[in-house]
Parts: sequence; C-alpha cells; structure tokens
Amino acid sequence: MAESAVSPERLKEEQRRDWDIAAAGWKKWWPLFEQCASHVSERLVELAGVRPGARVLDIATGNGEPALTAARRAAPAGFVIATDQSPGMIAIARERAAAAGVANVEFRQIDGESLDIPERDFDAVVCRWGLMFMPDYAGAVRAIHARLKPGGRFATAVWAGADRVPMIAIGAEAVRRIAALPPPPPDALGPLRLADESRLRAALSAAGFRDIAVERMIVEFVFDSPEDFTQMRVDVSAQFHALLDRVSAAERGRIIAAVTDGARAFVAADGKERTRNETICFSAAR
Repeated sequence: MAESAVSPERLKEEQRRDWDIAAAGWKKWWPLFEQCASHVSERLVELAGVRPGARVLDIATGNGEPALTAARRAAPAGFVIATDQSPGMIAIARERAAAAGVANVEFRQIDGESLDIPERDFDAVVCRWGLMFMPDYAGAVRAIHARLKPGGRFATAVWAGADRVPMIAIGAEAVRRIAALPPPPPDALGPLRLADESRLRAALSAAGFRDIAVERMIVEFVFDSPEDFTQMRVDVSAQFHALLDRVSAAERGRIIAAVTDGARAFVAADGKERTRNETICFSAAR
C-alpha cells in the first residue's frame, strides 16, 4: 500500500507500536550507541544555546538524549521537559536519568508533532534524529517555533543520504532482493528522509525561524564484530525483526548473512566493525 493512502494517525500508531517493541533492544544497546553519539548531543545543546537556568524542551527523546545532556548543562536552576510518543522508550529514558542522578528533567509521553503541552516560552528546543519520522515534520517545526520565546533557539540533527550513512544502508538492497520487497515510497518515514537539507531548511524558514545554520558531523559507530552489528539491527528495528519472523528459515539465514557480509566490509585492522556516518545539524533562532 502506498504511504499516501495511509492516514497520519495510523502511521503514528504503527510507529508507536514499533518503538515499543524495539524498546528492549534499545535498552540493551544504548550504552554503545551513546558512547559513539554523545558528541552530537553535546553539539545540539551548544547550538541551542542551553545555559545554566535554561528552560529546555527535547522532542522525540527516545532513550533520553539530548535531554540528559541538556539537563546537566541547565542545572541547577534550569529544567528539561522531554517528550516521546513511545511509553517503552520513555521508560528507558527515566531509568537512565534516575541511574545518572539527573533530577531536573521530566519525561512525558506526547506526540512530537502536536506538542500538546501547556508550557510555552522555552529558551531552547532540541531534537536528535526524530523529525524524519514525523509525517508532518513541517507542522512540527511550526509548533516548535510557537513554543520558543523570542530569541530562543532550536537545534536538531537528521541523517545524510544512504551513501554517507553506512550503518543504516548496510545490506539494505540485498535484504530487499532476498525478501522481494518493493522500494520504499519517495517520502517514506525513515531515518534518511530529510537527507536533502533543502527540505528542512525550507520548513524552518516557512515557520518563521531566522539565522538558519547547517553543519555536518561524523558519527563513528563501533561494534566488536560484524555479527554484533547484525544482532543490533535485529534488536532495535521492529520492522526488520518482523521481516525475519515472516520469511522462511532459509530466507532468514540469507538475510542475516547478507547484512553480516555487508558489515564485514567495514572491519578495521583491530577486528572491530567501524562505520563513519554523516549527520546534519540545523540550528535557528526564533
């Protein structure tokens, strides 16, 4: 079914289900993920101008980033409200905050597009790798603009194209061939959806943001082996896991082998699987 025939409400419900299913996998892998990606959270907090005493909103916080990074920067008088549509992911974020002793952050299960919260006049809004999954990302940008105080700042990160984000692209074409999957629709919700930076730049401008700036960063993800990489893919992607469950045992083996073989191309001299992935950081002022 073409994505255009599916209502936004159904898309969001499917996403919420998928993220909840994958939450246990994200809990398993977040230490590695954050070890590799923490510098992106740090940079977003910097770009958003988060300082001690700041009031911050984090949208699509997932496992709690960059909410925890922002909360540490805003302490002791500042605070962070972090939202996500998935109760499973919110539970992980709360556990992380409690374990880290970060008390000036509140997690709420809220749709990132509507931002149905009473608070306004935030000093900063951040969103790491979340806008790409929102059917109406332009509407989400308008809602963000409305919740910032004059002069407040917004910073977000999205992924570049498939050729620059091997962690996401590894084995994708082979898997489609083996499972006889059609190519995704042109505007399918997914991590690479906003790789064309002109799309988000236009949405920011249309929403009334000014001083729009774009910079690119490299995120190197490191796994002990290609097999570990493949296991991560199985654990954190509900759609990939569901695909493996519905194909035959022979096809499942071929799919696992295709992803693992693709990951072997990125094994370094130390035997670890290393991919250099490009993320695009946007920042703007209200």
